[in-house]
Amino acid sequence: MSSPATTASPPASVHAADATKEAPRLRTPRRNTPGRPRRSVLLTVLTGLVLLYAVVPLVWLVISATKTQEGLAESSGLWFGDDFALWDNISQTFTYNDGIFFRWLLNTLLYVVLGAGGATFLAILGGYALAKFDFPGKRAVFAVVVGAVAVPGTALAVPTFLMFSKMGLTDSPWAVIIPSLVSPFGLYLMWVFATEAIPVELLEAARIDGAGEARTFFQVALPLLAPGIVTVLLFTTVATWNNYFLPLIMLKDPDWYPLTLGLSSWNSQAETIGGDVIFNLVITGSLLTIVPLIAAFLLLQKYWQSGLAAGSVKE
Repeated sequence: MSSPATTASPPASVHAADATKEAPRLRTPRRNTPGRPRRSVLLTVLTGLVLLYAVVPLVWLVISATKTQEGLAESSGLWFGDDFALWDNISQTFTYNDGIFFRWLLNTLLYVVLGAGGATFLAILGGYALAKFDFPGKRAVFAVVVGAVAVPGTALAVPTFLMFSKMGLTDSPWAVIIPSLVSPFGLYLMWVFATEAIPVELLEAARIDGAGEARTFFQVALPLLAPGIVTVLLFTTVATWNNYFLPLIMLKDPDWYPLTLGLSSWNSQAETIGGDVIFNLVITGSLLTIVPLIAAFLLLQKYWQSGLAAGSVKE
């Protein structure tokens, strides 16, 4: 009697292959790693719009500075004219009206060095003292500083003018320098920065070693405040360099004008009867005015990226 025929079962690998074909593939979610952030189309578009908003006026200024007075009216604003007159415009800017533009440049540098530099130094001293010392009335000082930050400078211009007029300081460089020494925002920024940037242990160690308060400040605390100092210095420099309203009400003598007020007076000549129309010199002067600010930002940006207490504590 013969046995019934047995059917051979397929191997296990075949079943595994069929199961793999039939089972749907699940897409694993893409994880965002710190080195590979997620891309956002909306954020890219918004960044491009902000870039255009910032770059297009600068491009227009550079292109327009290469044109003559006639070329400004005959050519497109975002393209070059028939002749390249940048060097001639720069030469005329410095020689026009007996070289008054160079005098305005020196005045602006004077206001920045004494005004912005003094404001930064006072902000460093005040911020360090408020952050590391306790004294009666500290909360009241905090309220005054925060309130002063919220008050616009134009609101204080007229009272400042009346006060300086009583003291006989108007129409002098002191009328621009002394108000520039007060920077509530710089003081507040240094206060916040010094609170986090200077470890209390370092100050205590310096005092235990016999260092006085002045030596502790200049040798221990001041190097740790370098990023904050540069930030405050740039803010005060830009504010003083671009200051227009305060010199407008304080100064009458063109010899003490800053660049902002001087270029405005050149621009106003076109509105007077018999005045010279020198828009090409106004544009070229505006280009020369922003070059030092751009250079300052490019040269000092590395200090923003430095650590708050890099190298201050030995491991």
